[in-house]
Amino acid sequence: MTRALAPTLPPHGTLPRIDQVAQCWGQAFDRDGHAWLEADELHAVSPRRTMRLGPIAEAAMHSDMRQLVAEDFTKQHLTVALRKPTVQPNQSTPAVSAAEAANHPTAPANHALVRESFILPVSAPRQRIGAQRLADVRRPRQRAVVDDGSRSIAVHRCPSVEVHHRALLTLRGGAIVPAVHDPIASPPSAFQLLFDARLNKAGAFTADERAACGLEGLLPHAVETQLLQLQRARAQFDAQPTDLGRYQFMSALHDRQERLFFALIRSDFQRFMPIVYTPTVGEACQRFGHIMRRPKGMYISIRHRGRIAQVLRNWPVRDIRFIVVTDGERILGLGDLGVCGMPIPIGKLALYTACAGVPPEAALPVVLDMGTNNESFLEDLLYPGLRQPRVDANEALSFVDEFVDAVQEVFPRCCIQFEDFTNRNAIPMLERYRNRVCMFNDDVQGTAAVGVAGLFGACRIARSSMREQRLLFLGAGNAAVGIADLFVRHLESIGVPQRDALARCHFMNSRGLVHAGMGGLPDYLHRYAHPIAGLVPAGTRGNEHSPIARLLDAVEIVRPTALIGVSAVPNTFDEAVIRSMARINSRPIIFPLSNPTSKSECTAEEAIRFSDGRAVVATGSPFPPMHFQGKLFVPGQGNNVYIYPAIGMAVFATQARRVTDEMFLRAAESLAAQTTDQDLSVGLIFPPIASILDTSIRIAVDVAALVFDAGLARVDRPEDIDAFVRTQVYDPDF
Repeated sequence: MTRALAPTLPPHGTLPRIDQVAQCWGQAFDRDGHAWLEADELHAVSPRRTMRLGPIAEAAMHSDMRQLVAEDFTKQHLTVALRKPTVQPNQSTPAVSAAEAANHPTAPANHALVRESFILPVSAPRQRIGAQRLADVRRPRQRAVVDDGSRSIAVHRCPSVEVHHRALLTLRGGAIVPAVHDPIASPPSAFQLLFDARLNKAGAFTADERAACGLEGLLPHAVETQLLQLQRARAQFDAQPTDLGRYQFMSALHDRQERLFFALIRSDFQRFMPIVYTPTVGEACQRFGHIMRRPKGMYISIRHRGRIAQVLRNWPVRDIRFIVVTDGERILGLGDLGVCGMPIPIGKLALYTACAGVPPEAALPVVLDMGTNNESFLEDLLYPGLRQPRVDANEALSFVDEFVDAVQEVFPRCCIQFEDFTNRNAIPMLERYRNRVCMFNDDVQGTAAVGVAGLFGACRIARSSMREQRLLFLGAGNAAVGIADLFVRHLESIGVPQRDALARCHFMNSRGLVHAGMGGLPDYLHRYAHPIAGLVPAGTRGNEHSPIARLLDAVEIVRPTALIGVSAVPNTFDEAVIRSMARINSRPIIFPLSNPTSKSECTAEEAIRFSDGRAVVATGSPFPPMHFQGKLFVPGQGNNVYIYPAIGMAVFATQARRVTDEMFLRAAESLAAQTTDQDLSVGLIFPPIASILDTSIRIAVDVAALVFDAGLARVDRPEDIDAFVRTQVYDPDF
């Protein structure tokens, strides 16, 4: 394929002037077989602006040209970094270690780097062509012949195939982002298009695409729309006899057609989210060894100690931005499930994409396999994890330390979300890593944000203020302390002295009401251990640990405005407790937040009925709307899904260096502000789950503004933060 080019560039191997590099126009390939990239197809501003990659790569080796090229590309709104070989980074990209450089031993000297992707002249020997190749773009292309230096290669330009997960570039918001680093250069085969979940459109491939990509005869004749495929998927979903069967169907769809999977969830969040995540994910974890099909994510075993970074490099994507990691020791309220906790990170990351638009290729679910103390799993022949008791605490902490360090080495822009670690580990680990790396703990901080947002909404219904609230927590673990800490932080921000704010939070654990004289308390609970001498009336039932052992007695003595359940002990908010709360408060706030449903402290219906319809209710698991005394009640689901995907989108867009408590408080305020008076009129203290995509993006915009204000972003502040965030939202449409 040949075409006259204007202006004419010098022969390959000589340095062009900057105007020749920046102003060249033309076709995809020139007669010398050098690859061209048409900038308009990457959503650049200048139409049909092209870049000759071979000469640019060589220009990048000279400091005077390198700066000029980078400046010109910046003007085009293309995120491009050009640098010398990988062992010498420039200021615009993360440092590359010697170990990381060793991953690309075949990279020649004349390469360009586009967001950490090696772009080589096509005239380089075929076996040396690096990770990314511009083989597919959005619009239809004719067949082109490219000389690779040894023979001609027929390149079929396949329409609307944006990303081949092993060799192509992702196109997003005008930026060039690498999909993966993989030393293959050929365009995707028909087999890959049908069996790579990120590329597969099944019957939606058009007639032109089928002809261009060798798909003819491999699909039924009819060309389908995504809408028609969604209709079929819904029918297949509904045909499953159980929720676990529906979970397995969704998991298989995720493996088969990634974009259809996310489009299906977005088509009806209220219908599909309880299957993809809580409450059904709990049963999926318990049965994981028996229902697993295709492995997802990474399993880092204690046997990998000393080489975790090497193991992480086995993941094909180099620019991972989010890892959700669990050690499986405290999955929901179900206990130690070992590697069978993997559905939790998988489900969390699926909701990152579905609910807030974080691109799925940027996410990696991980389970740390340090053994399990679950005897039934150790005896189960189908348990897929390490068959040994858990390692001791010191060895476990050392292992997590190595994992965190390895992530920084292999994925330097990655944010780590810790998930379902035990109470004895979660808060200490949060304090250990929060100022070292970009990380957060959803059980602590995510639960805190949704809990505080619920309190904001409850105050609007009750016509009270946050200053007036007294909180009694059933459960004294990660979630409870997280909510209390963020509540105290808010009170301090509005002028309440810290001592007074702390005094408004009380805790019940398995030993009774936490008080100043109780021994064996973890450090994080000491600030909430208040003196209770003189407060306990005669006849109150106590034990050797606390003079107040019953929840009902604690309600009568503390007289809380809000009762918050994070204990994973079902049916503890019984009729007597709820009626006591209703007698003390005109609008009692009752939040049974434990999930799955089988662990809820009470149902939404019980809270409303036993309070004569006066309770303000938020639950951790979904409960259906109900009528009571002729009035409609819609229980709000106080689920972390309102928070962590939005935080994730803000971190992704800004490339934040840290995640702070202030970001979670801003998220709580933003979430509460989106609840309308109409929502509140039926008792709904969170925006409807059906609108969670828009809700999450608005939260992400507010949090991103805070990230820029705090100087934590790795990208320049845009003029319009809202537009900036929205351009980076993943779109699952074909």
